[in-house]
Amino acid sequence: MKDYRIGFVGAGNMGRSLIGGLVADGLPAEHILACDPDADRLAELVRRYGVRTTDSATAIPAGVDIVVLAVKPQVMRAVARELADAPRAAAPVYLSIAAGVRTTDLARWLCGEPAIVRAMPNTPALVGSGATALFATAAVQEHQRELAENVLRAVGVVAWLDDEALMDAVTALSGSGPAYYFLVMEIMERAGVAMGLPASTARLLAIETAFGAAKMALESDTDPATLRAQVTSPGGTTERALAVLEQRDLKGVLSAALAAARDRSAELGRALGEA
Repeated sequence: MKDYRIGFVGAGNMGRSLIGGLVADGLPAEHILACDPDADRLAELVRRYGVRTTDSATAIPAGVDIVVLAVKPQVMRAVARELADAPRAAAPVYLSIAAGVRTTDLARWLCGEPAIVRAMPNTPALVGSGATALFATAAVQEHQRELAENVLRAVGVVAWLDDEALMDAVTALSGSGPAYYFLVMEIMERAGVAMGLPASTARLLAIETAFGAAKMALESDTDPATLRAQVTSPGGTTERALAVLEQRDLKGVLSAALAAARDRSAELGRALGEA
């Protein structure tokens, strides 16, 4: 990893998080070249991490092994077409973290048969606890797959997909997923306050309970259903609460919500490709 050179087109929150994770993992700062239209962002990257920067996206592909496309989906087409004519190193791999942008569209905009890895990270990557799914096109070589994986591992866990169409399901599950858990924490906090707890106490308990449950699930060899059963005593308070959730069809509501997010992801992908 330390021998590779990485270029970033876009230095927003996710781009900065990846850069920070890579430097923390030991990648030499001088091996990273970043571009962003916001000069203040670039200055902050130099101050904080010591990376190299440029104000020209076309300068990125020439001297790097991997180009991380960390721009908003709405501008990906314009950026990719700009990069299409840029001087480049021998077959760099393009790693896109733009939600909804399909590899077929990105390849068309980049021209030729570029090696592309599409990634769907989520916002916990900003604190080093992300969950990312990856899909590689046929042009991606094994060492390029490993490089793309290492970039995303710098901010969390990764999982590979064999079918790009499943990215819409990933978007629904983990891409949008943090918002679902934030909503649950918000509801639990408000319920705690309604039952008389101080707001600060209710918030602390709701957030730490979510963190603790996730940590138990991660560190346990058993599945979440078994963990749930283990903390549900017959006739106890947890059983009573879960009965209410079942009566209100929490399973059906969440399943419908994820299906809606998946369908919207597919719609946006089609729209981005046709724009």
